[in-house]
Amino acid sequence: MKALDVRALSKNFGGLRAIHNVSLEIEEGERRAIIGPNGAGKTTLFHLISGFLSPSSGQISLFGRDVTNLHTHQRANLGMARTFQVTNLFPKLTLFENILLGVQAIEKARFCFYRPLGSFREMVHETERLLKEWNLWEKKDVLLKNLSYGEQRQIEVILALATKPRLLLLDEPTAGLSPAETVLVTSIIRNLPRDITIILIEHDMDVAFEIAEKVTVLHFGSVLADGPLEQIKGNPKVTEVYLG
Repeated sequence: MKALDVRALSKNFGGLRAIHNVSLEIEEGERRAIIGPNGAGKTTLFHLISGFLSPSSGQISLFGRDVTNLHTHQRANLGMARTFQVTNLFPKLTLFENILLGVQAIEKARFCFYRPLGSFREMVHETERLLKEWNLWEKKDVLLKNLSYGEQRQIEVILALATKPRLLLLDEPTAGLSPAETVLVTSIIRNLPRDITIILIEHDMDVAFEIAEKVTVLHFGSVLADGPLEQIKGNPKVTEVYLG
């Protein structure tokens, strides 16, 4: 079964054609990179796939189900999660509290308003596991607003993983990270279990090529090239787009 099947997807903003006739087939367990110059339509495509925008035409299927007209939370309930270019966290809560809220989102306890979150032992243990895996446990009590931008970028990825997604959309996960943080995040993403399908937008070609097995190149809202990693590396049209 395909994790994601996008058919002839287009999005127009008035007279501006942002996405034109884009088709993608992403197999379960696949690692796919979406690359292209600034303004190519990469984030707009993510918005369409995740439901933040409605397409002008085309169809989107998630694990065999047509989700073209479903809301974002309905797609999330089917196993989709994503991160954003700009962090969107809870700055006045601690790191631990932020991750705990992410863990809670897929539990029945999200409807419980008469007990403190900290009393749910399994959720607390899962939060602890995630923070230790990402080497952030020692900062669990720090307010989000006092953490570095690079650390906040990592936390967005952790929050997405906390929902136990089947399809994970990562919008520039290493943007703003230090070289050491980039190595850590790239390694963790690369080693995620194969029951998580990953699609990432990434400007750092070293990161994209280290994680992805297949690459889709967007240019002016259309697919310029699509195929295995080595095929894309040797494609003269892709070289021309990036180097002029």
